[in-house]
Amino acid sequence: MASVDNAQLTALYEQQHRWLRRWLYRQLSCSHRAADLMQDTFMRLLLSKEALEVRQPRPFLAKVARSVLSNHYRRTRLEKAYLDAIQTDDENVLPDLATQLIIFETLVRLDEALCKLDVAVKKAFLWSQLDGLSHGEIAERLGISIATVKRHIIKAGAQCMLVTEALG
Repeated sequence: MASVDNAQLTALYEQQHRWLRRWLYRQLSCSHRAADLMQDTFMRLLLSKEALEVRQPRPFLAKVARSVLSNHYRRTRLEKAYLDAIQTDDENVLPDLATQLIIFETLVRLDEALCKLDVAVKKAFLWSQLDGLSHGEIAERLGISIATVKRHIIKAGAQCMLVTEALG
């Protein structure tokens, strides 16, 4: 089959959306969330800038949906960690809800950017920034030179700067 255009995507949706929603329901055990992620899967395809080759619709949709599902689970874990982190007895310390949303969305975008990097780059950056490890400690853990650790941290930091600049 040739690349998927809007008409083909419409046909794919009409033919497979019920199947995909049931497939997602089996993964999630929640009909509402399954419906949302089914729509997210088709939106990802609609917004894709790549030419799509669909020879077997169900395996193709399942592969795209697994990626959407993975993003959903990662976002859910990040949201739980964020909510756990802001738990405090003093309500005066908490930012207002709008600010909390901005902070959370920034965290999501930063997480997405870091997940696109090589694992060693991400680990070096997070160990440096969150755990306060020295370059030498990171180099030892990763089995690389200190110069490479520095390059990894700079690379990840640059990605984070691009995210924060894009968010304004």
